Amino acid sequence: MNALFQERLAQLQQNYEALITRENEPEKLGNGIYKRYQYPILTAQHTPIFWRYDLNPETNPFLMERFGINATFNSGAIKLDDKYLLVVRVEGLDRKSFFAVAESPNGVDNFKFWDFPITMPETENPDGNVYDMRVVQHEDGWIYGLFCTERKDPNAKIGDESSAVAQCGIARTRDLKTWERLPDLITPSPQQRNVVLHPEFVNGKYAFYTRPQDGFIEAGTGGGIGFGYADSMENAVIEKEFIVDEKRYHTVYEVKNGQGPAPIKTEKGWLHLAHGVRNTAAGLRYVLYVFLTDLKDLTKVIHKPGGYFIAPEGEERVGDVSNVAFANGWIADEDGKVFIYYASSDTRMHVAISTIEQLLDYVINTPEDGFRSAASVETLTKLIESNQAVLI
Repeated sequence: MNALFQERLAQLQQNYEALITRENEPEKLGNGIYKRYQYPILTAQHTPIFWRYDLNPETNPFLMERFGINATFNSGAIKLDDKYLLVVRVEGLDRKSFFAVAESPNGVDNFKFWDFPITMPETENPDGNVYDMRVVQHEDGWIYGLFCTERKDPNAKIGDESSAVAQCGIARTRDLKTWERLPDLITPSPQQRNVVLHPEFVNGKYAFYTRPQDGFIEAGTGGGIGFGYADSMENAVIEKEFIVDEKRYHTVYEVKNGQGPAPIKTEKGWLHLAHGVRNTAAGLRYVLYVFLTDLKDLTKVIHKPGGYFIAPEGEERVGDVSNVAFANGWIADEDGKVFIYYASSDTRMHVAISTIEQLLDYVINTPEDGFRSAASVETLTKLIESNQAVLI
Protein backbone atom coordinates (compact mmCIF):
# COMPACT_ATOMS: atom_id res chain seq x y z
CA MET A 1 0.00 0.00 0.00
CA ASN A 2 1.61 3.27 -1.12
CA ALA A 3 2.17 6.19 1.23
CA LEU A 4 -0.22 8.51 -0.64
CA PHE A 5 -3.05 6.01 -0.35
CA GLN A 6 -2.41 5.42 3.36
CA GLU A 7 -2.21 9.11 4.16
CA ARG A 8 -5.40 9.99 2.28
CA LEU A 9 -7.33 7.07 3.76
CA ALA A 10 -6.30 7.98 7.32
CA GLN A 11 -7.35 11.60 6.80
CA LEU A 12 -10.66 10.61 5.20
CA GLN A 13 -11.48 8.28 8.09
CA GLN A 14 -10.52 10.89 10.67
CA ASN A 15 -12.66 13.58 9.07
CA TYR A 16 -15.59 11.21 8.65
CA GLU A 17 -15.58 10.08 12.29
CA ALA A 18 -15.33 13.66 13.50
CA LEU A 19 -18.32 14.64 11.33
CA ILE A 20 -20.72 11.86 12.26
CA THR A 21 -19.93 12.04 15.99
CA ARG A 22 -20.11 15.84 16.25
CA GLU A 23 -22.52 16.99 18.95
CA ASN A 24 -25.35 19.16 17.67
CA GLU A 25 -26.45 22.18 19.69
CA PRO A 26 -29.89 23.85 19.66
CA GLU A 27 -30.17 27.56 19.06
CA LYS A 28 -30.34 29.45 22.35
CA LEU A 29 -33.48 31.52 21.89
CA GLY A 30 -35.55 30.52 18.86
CA ASN A 31 -39.05 31.78 18.14
CA GLY A 32 -40.88 29.93 20.91
CA ILE A 33 -42.46 27.52 18.42
CA TYR A 34 -39.46 25.31 17.71
CA LYS A 35 -35.70 25.28 18.01
CA ARG A 36 -33.41 24.79 15.08
CA TYR A 37 -30.07 23.03 15.53
CA GLN A 38 -26.66 24.45 14.74
CA TYR A 39 -25.45 21.86 12.23
CA PRO A 40 -27.09 19.94 9.39
CA ILE A 41 -27.74 16.37 10.50
CA LEU A 42 -26.93 14.81 7.12
CA THR A 43 -24.82 15.98 4.20
CA ALA A 44 -23.17 14.24 1.26
CA GLN A 45 -20.08 13.88 3.44
CA HIS A 46 -22.07 11.82 5.95
CA THR A 47 -22.33 8.96 3.45
CA PRO A 48 -19.87 6.14 4.19
CA ILE A 49 -16.38 6.34 2.77
CA PHE A 50 -16.81 2.85 1.35
CA TRP A 51 -19.70 4.11 -0.76
CA ARG A 52 -17.68 6.85 -2.39
CA TYR A 53 -14.22 5.31 -2.69
CA ASP A 54 -12.72 2.11 -4.02
CA LEU A 55 -10.56 1.16 -1.01
CA ASN A 56 -8.36 -1.27 -2.92
CA PRO A 57 -4.93 0.35 -3.50
CA GLU A 58 -4.34 -1.90 -6.49
CA THR A 59 -7.37 -0.63 -8.39
CA ASN A 60 -7.44 2.89 -6.95
CA PRO A 61 -3.85 3.93 -6.13
CA PHE A 62 -4.74 7.65 -5.90
CA LEU A 63 -7.79 6.92 -3.68
CA MET A 64 -10.13 8.79 -5.98
CA GLU A 65 -13.89 9.02 -5.51
CA ARG A 66 -15.48 6.40 -7.73
CA PHE A 67 -19.14 6.92 -6.79
CA GLY A 68 -19.71 10.58 -5.98
CA ILE A 69 -22.62 11.71 -3.78
CA ASN A 70 -24.16 15.09 -4.54
CA ALA A 71 -26.81 15.51 -1.82
CA THR A 72 -28.73 13.91 1.04
CA PHE A 73 -32.19 15.40 1.52
CA ASN A 74 -36.01 15.02 1.67
CA SER A 75 -36.08 12.21 4.23
CA GLY A 76 -39.00 10.19 5.50
CA ALA A 77 -38.79 9.47 9.25
CA ILE A 78 -39.85 6.77 11.68
CA LYS A 79 -38.87 5.58 15.15
CA LEU A 80 -38.24 1.84 15.54
CA ASP A 81 -36.65 -0.01 18.47
CA ASP A 82 -35.84 3.34 20.13
CA LYS A 83 -33.82 4.44 17.11
CA TYR A 84 -34.56 7.53 15.01
CA LEU A 85 -34.47 6.41 11.40
CA LEU A 86 -34.48 8.57 8.31
CA VAL A 87 -35.19 7.14 4.87
CA VAL A 88 -33.02 9.57 2.98
CA ARG A 89 -33.12 10.66 -0.62
CA VAL A 90 -29.50 10.25 -1.67
CA GLU A 91 -28.51 11.74 -5.02
CA GLY A 92 -25.37 10.74 -6.86
CA LEU A 93 -23.35 12.93 -9.16
CA ASP A 94 -25.29 11.29 -12.00
CA ARG A 95 -28.54 12.93 -10.75
CA LYS A 96 -30.06 9.53 -9.94
CA SER A 97 -31.68 9.34 -6.51
CA PHE A 98 -32.04 6.28 -4.32
CA PHE A 99 -33.10 5.57 -0.75
CA ALA A 100 -30.85 4.81 2.20
CA VAL A 101 -31.48 4.59 5.94
CA ALA A 102 -29.58 6.75 8.44
CA GLU A 103 -29.87 5.93 12.14
CA SER A 104 -29.43 8.10 15.25
CA PRO A 105 -29.70 7.26 18.96
CA ASN A 106 -31.16 10.67 19.85
CA GLY A 107 -32.64 12.16 16.67
CA VAL A 108 -30.40 15.26 16.52
CA ASP A 109 -26.86 14.00 15.85
CA ASN A 110 -24.67 10.92 15.41
CA PHE A 111 -26.64 9.90 12.32
CA LYS A 112 -24.95 7.00 10.56
CA PHE A 113 -26.01 5.35 7.32
CA TRP A 114 -26.68 1.65 7.22
CA ASP A 115 -24.05 -0.20 5.20
CA PHE A 116 -26.20 -0.74 2.10
CA PRO A 117 -28.80 1.46 0.41
CA ILE A 118 -32.35 0.19 0.00
CA THR A 119 -32.78 -2.20 -2.92
CA MET A 120 -36.17 -1.05 -4.16
CA PRO A 121 -37.93 -3.54 -6.47
CA GLU A 122 -39.27 -2.13 -9.72
CA THR A 123 -42.59 -2.58 -11.44
CA GLU A 124 -42.96 -3.78 -15.03
CA ASN A 125 -42.44 -0.13 -16.01
CA PRO A 126 -38.97 0.61 -14.56
CA ASP A 127 -38.41 3.81 -12.59
CA GLY A 128 -36.18 6.43 -14.15
CA ASN A 129 -35.77 8.08 -10.76
CA VAL A 130 -37.28 7.62 -7.29
CA TYR A 131 -37.35 10.13 -4.46
CA ASP A 132 -39.03 11.83 -1.48
CA MET A 133 -40.39 8.85 0.43
CA ARG A 134 -43.03 9.30 3.12
CA VAL A 135 -42.78 6.48 5.67
CA VAL A 136 -45.95 5.54 7.56
CA GLN A 137 -46.58 2.91 10.23
CA HIS A 138 -50.17 1.97 9.34
CA GLU A 139 -52.60 0.36 11.74
CA ASP A 140 -52.79 -2.66 9.40
CA GLY A 141 -49.32 -3.63 10.71
CA TRP A 142 -47.23 -2.70 7.65
CA ILE A 143 -44.78 0.14 7.25
CA TYR A 144 -45.54 1.77 3.90
CA GLY A 145 -43.23 3.91 1.82
CA LEU A 146 -44.91 6.20 -0.70
CA PHE A 147 -42.56 7.98 -3.06
CA CYS A 148 -42.38 9.74 -6.39
CA THR A 149 -41.50 7.52 -9.32
CA GLU A 150 -40.40 9.48 -12.35
CA ARG A 151 -40.29 8.13 -15.90
CA LYS A 152 -39.57 9.81 -19.22
CA ASP A 153 -42.69 11.13 -20.89
CA PRO A 154 -43.39 8.77 -23.83
CA ASN A 155 -45.23 11.60 -25.58
CA ALA A 156 -42.33 14.07 -25.38
CA LYS A 157 -41.28 15.69 -28.63
CA ILE A 158 -38.16 14.37 -30.32
CA GLY A 159 -35.15 15.98 -28.72
CA ASP A 160 -36.99 16.81 -25.48
CA GLU A 161 -35.03 14.95 -22.80
CA SER A 162 -36.52 16.76 -19.80
CA SER A 163 -40.23 15.95 -19.96
CA ALA A 164 -41.29 13.33 -17.46
CA VAL A 165 -44.31 11.71 -15.84
CA ALA A 166 -44.49 11.58 -12.05
CA GLN A 167 -46.62 9.04 -10.20
CA CYS A 168 -46.83 7.63 -6.69
CA GLY A 169 -44.83 4.47 -6.11
CA ILE A 170 -45.81 2.24 -3.18
CA ALA A 171 -43.74 -0.28 -1.24
CA ARG A 172 -44.11 -1.92 2.17
CA THR A 173 -41.79 -3.41 4.73
CA ARG A 174 -41.55 -4.59 8.33
CA ASP A 175 -37.99 -3.49 9.05
CA LEU A 176 -36.91 -0.95 6.35
CA LYS A 177 -34.51 -3.60 5.02
CA THR A 178 -36.65 -5.89 2.87
CA TRP A 179 -39.22 -4.13 0.71
CA GLU A 180 -42.17 -5.43 -1.30
CA ARG A 181 -43.10 -3.26 -4.26
CA LEU A 182 -46.81 -2.79 -4.93
CA PRO A 183 -48.43 -1.35 -8.07
CA ASP A 184 -48.30 2.42 -8.43
CA LEU A 185 -51.24 4.42 -7.12
CA ILE A 186 -53.95 5.16 -9.69
CA THR A 187 -55.83 8.47 -9.42
CA PRO A 188 -57.93 10.65 -11.74
CA SER A 189 -55.02 13.12 -12.06
CA PRO A 190 -52.55 13.05 -14.98
CA GLN A 191 -49.59 13.23 -12.59
CA GLN A 192 -49.04 12.89 -8.85
CA ARG A 193 -46.44 14.06 -6.36
CA ASN A 194 -46.27 14.25 -2.57
CA VAL A 195 -48.76 11.46 -1.92
CA VAL A 196 -49.03 10.48 1.75
CA LEU A 197 -50.85 7.59 3.41
CA HIS A 198 -53.03 8.42 6.42
CA PRO A 199 -51.90 6.20 9.34
CA GLU A 200 -55.40 4.94 10.21
CA PHE A 201 -58.26 3.30 8.36
CA VAL A 202 -61.14 5.65 7.56
CA ASN A 203 -64.46 3.81 7.36
CA GLY A 204 -62.53 0.64 6.56
CA LYS A 205 -60.62 2.23 3.68
CA TYR A 206 -57.08 3.43 3.14
CA ALA A 207 -56.95 7.23 3.01
CA PHE A 208 -54.44 9.23 1.00
CA TYR A 209 -53.35 12.85 0.78
CA THR A 210 -52.52 13.63 -2.84
CA ARG A 211 -51.24 16.52 -4.94
CA PRO A 212 -53.06 16.40 -8.27
CA GLN A 213 -51.24 18.17 -11.08
CA ASP A 214 -51.49 18.48 -14.82
CA GLY A 215 -47.79 18.36 -15.66
CA PHE A 216 -44.45 17.30 -14.28
CA ILE A 217 -43.58 20.75 -12.86
CA GLU A 218 -46.72 22.87 -12.96
CA ALA A 219 -49.74 21.98 -10.85
CA GLY A 220 -51.97 23.60 -13.47
CA THR A 221 -55.61 23.06 -12.58
CA GLY A 222 -54.52 20.88 -9.65
CA GLY A 223 -56.12 22.73 -6.78
CA GLY A 224 -53.91 21.96 -3.78
CA ILE A 225 -53.64 19.13 -1.27
CA GLY A 226 -56.14 16.46 -2.24
CA PHE A 227 -57.68 13.56 -0.34
CA GLY A 228 -59.09 10.25 -1.48
CA TYR A 229 -59.83 6.65 -0.55
CA ALA A 230 -58.74 3.24 -1.82
CA ASP A 231 -60.08 -0.18 -0.92
CA SER A 232 -56.67 -1.85 -0.77
CA MET A 233 -52.96 -1.18 -0.95
CA GLU A 234 -52.25 -4.16 -3.21
CA ASN A 235 -54.09 -2.40 -6.05
CA ALA A 236 -54.62 1.12 -4.78
CA VAL A 237 -57.11 3.09 -6.87
CA ILE A 238 -58.55 6.48 -5.89
CA GLU A 239 -61.66 7.23 -7.92
CA LYS A 240 -62.25 10.77 -6.65
CA GLU A 241 -60.02 13.40 -5.05
CA PHE A 242 -61.33 16.05 -2.67
CA ILE A 243 -59.34 19.25 -2.11
CA VAL A 244 -58.50 19.69 1.57
CA ASP A 245 -56.21 22.72 1.38
CA GLU A 246 -56.29 24.77 -1.80
CA LYS A 247 -53.59 26.93 -3.32
CA ARG A 248 -54.49 30.61 -3.21
CA TYR A 249 -53.47 33.91 -4.79
CA HIS A 250 -50.70 35.93 -3.10
CA THR A 251 -49.90 33.48 -0.33
CA VAL A 252 -46.90 31.29 0.43
CA TYR A 253 -48.78 28.50 -1.36
CA GLU A 254 -49.98 30.38 -4.43
CA VAL A 255 -48.23 28.25 -7.09
CA LYS A 256 -48.63 24.83 -5.50
CA ASN A 257 -48.68 23.07 -2.16
CA GLY A 258 -48.29 19.52 -0.93
CA GLN A 259 -48.60 17.40 2.17
CA GLY A 260 -45.32 16.80 4.01
CA PRO A 261 -45.28 13.74 6.29
CA ALA A 262 -48.38 11.94 7.54
CA PRO A 263 -50.33 14.05 10.05
CA ILE A 264 -49.93 13.58 13.80
CA LYS A 265 -53.06 12.74 15.81
CA THR A 266 -53.68 15.03 18.79
CA GLU A 267 -56.59 15.63 21.12
CA LYS A 268 -57.44 18.82 19.21
CA GLY A 269 -57.25 17.39 15.69
CA TRP A 270 -54.86 16.06 13.08
CA LEU A 271 -51.71 18.19 12.91
CA HIS A 272 -50.37 18.67 9.37
CA LEU A 273 -47.03 19.87 8.03
CA ALA A 274 -47.06 20.94 4.37
CA HIS A 275 -44.94 22.84 1.88
CA GLY A 276 -46.06 25.87 -0.05
CA VAL A 277 -44.55 27.36 -3.19
CA ARG A 278 -44.69 30.88 -4.55
CA ASN A 279 -42.95 32.45 -7.52
CA THR A 280 -40.43 35.27 -7.19
CA ALA A 281 -38.05 37.17 -9.45
CA ALA A 282 -35.36 34.74 -8.22
CA GLY A 283 -37.47 31.65 -8.97
CA LEU A 284 -39.67 29.37 -6.91
CA ARG A 285 -39.51 29.67 -3.11
CA TYR A 286 -40.48 26.67 -0.98
CA VAL A 287 -41.49 27.09 2.66
CA LEU A 288 -43.28 24.95 5.25
CA TYR A 289 -46.60 25.68 6.90
CA VAL A 290 -48.89 23.97 9.42
CA PHE A 291 -52.63 23.40 9.70
CA LEU A 292 -55.09 21.35 11.76
CA THR A 293 -57.95 19.18 10.50
CA ASP A 294 -60.94 17.79 12.34
CA LEU A 295 -60.49 14.45 14.08
CA LYS A 296 -63.57 12.97 12.41
CA ASP A 297 -63.85 14.91 9.16
CA LEU A 298 -60.34 14.71 7.71
CA THR A 299 -61.21 17.07 4.87
CA LYS A 300 -62.16 19.94 7.22
CA VAL A 301 -59.41 22.42 8.07
CA ILE A 302 -60.23 23.91 11.47
CA HIS A 303 -57.12 26.01 12.13
CA LYS A 304 -54.44 27.42 9.84
CA PRO A 305 -51.94 30.14 10.79
CA GLY A 306 -51.11 32.72 8.16
CA GLY A 307 -47.72 32.66 6.48
CA TYR A 308 -44.92 30.15 6.82
CA PHE A 309 -43.82 27.94 9.71
CA ILE A 310 -40.24 27.28 8.56
CA ALA A 311 -38.37 29.01 5.74
CA PRO A 312 -34.74 28.54 4.72
CA GLU A 313 -32.41 30.82 6.68
CA GLY A 314 -28.75 31.74 6.24
CA GLU A 315 -26.73 28.97 4.62
CA GLU A 316 -29.94 26.93 4.24
CA ARG A 317 -30.90 29.25 1.38
CA VAL A 318 -28.00 28.10 -0.80
CA GLY A 319 -27.71 24.75 -2.55
CA ASP A 320 -28.54 22.74 -5.63
CA VAL A 321 -32.02 24.30 -5.80
CA SER A 322 -31.71 27.41 -3.67
CA ASN A 323 -34.33 29.03 -1.43
CA VAL A 324 -36.08 25.77 -0.56
CA ALA A 325 -37.30 24.26 2.71
CA PHE A 326 -38.97 20.87 2.28
CA ALA A 327 -40.14 18.24 4.76
CA ASN A 328 -41.57 14.77 4.37
CA GLY A 329 -40.70 13.33 7.78
CA TRP A 330 -41.34 14.05 11.45
CA ILE A 331 -41.41 11.93 14.61
CA ALA A 332 -43.67 12.47 17.62
CA ASP A 333 -42.23 10.89 20.77
CA GLU A 334 -44.40 9.55 23.56
CA ASP A 335 -43.30 12.40 25.83
CA GLY A 336 -44.80 14.95 23.42
CA LYS A 337 -41.55 16.04 21.78
CA VAL A 338 -41.70 16.42 17.99
CA PHE A 339 -38.64 16.07 15.75
CA ILE A 340 -39.18 18.00 12.52
CA TYR A 341 -36.83 16.84 9.77
CA TYR A 342 -36.48 19.27 6.90
CA ALA A 343 -34.16 19.68 3.95
CA SER A 344 -32.65 22.91 2.71
CA SER A 345 -32.17 23.76 -0.95
CA ASP A 346 -32.26 20.13 -2.12
CA THR A 347 -28.85 19.61 -0.55
CA ARG A 348 -28.80 18.66 3.16
CA MET A 349 -30.95 17.60 6.11
CA HIS A 350 -31.73 19.55 9.30
CA VAL A 351 -33.77 19.04 12.45
CA ALA A 352 -35.95 21.39 14.49
CA ILE A 353 -37.57 20.33 17.75
CA SER A 354 -40.91 21.36 19.22
CA THR A 355 -43.66 19.73 21.27
CA ILE A 356 -47.28 18.81 20.61
CA GLU A 357 -48.30 21.46 23.15
CA GLN A 358 -46.30 24.19 21.41
CA LEU A 359 -47.46 23.20 17.94
CA LEU A 360 -51.12 23.16 18.97
CA ASP A 361 -50.73 26.55 20.64
CA TYR A 362 -49.14 27.86 17.44
CA VAL A 363 -51.69 26.43 15.02
CA ILE A 364 -54.76 27.36 17.10
CA ASN A 365 -53.79 30.80 18.42
CA THR A 366 -51.74 32.32 15.59
CA PRO A 367 -53.84 34.62 13.35
CA GLU A 368 -54.96 33.27 10.01
CA ASP A 369 -54.17 34.90 6.67
CA GLY A 370 -56.60 37.71 5.88
CA PHE A 371 -55.54 37.64 2.19
CA ARG A 372 -55.31 41.48 2.00
CA SER A 373 -52.72 44.01 3.14
CA ALA A 374 -55.39 45.89 5.06
CA ALA A 375 -56.31 42.73 6.96
CA SER A 376 -52.66 42.22 7.93
CA VAL A 377 -52.47 45.78 9.28
CA GLU A 378 -55.70 45.24 11.22
CA THR A 379 -54.32 42.05 12.80
CA LEU A 380 -51.04 43.73 13.73
CA THR A 381 -52.82 46.79 15.15
CA LYS A 382 -54.92 44.61 17.45
CA LEU A 383 -51.78 42.89 18.72
CA ILE A 384 -50.03 46.21 19.36
CA GLU A 385 -53.05 47.63 21.20
CA SER A 386 -53.35 44.47 23.28
CA ASN A 387 -49.67 44.63 24.20
CA GLN A 388 -49.90 48.31 25.09
CA ALA A 389 -52.74 47.54 27.50
CA VAL A 390 -50.60 44.88 29.14
CA LEU A 391 -47.44 47.01 29.31
CA ILE A 392 -49.12 50.14 30.72
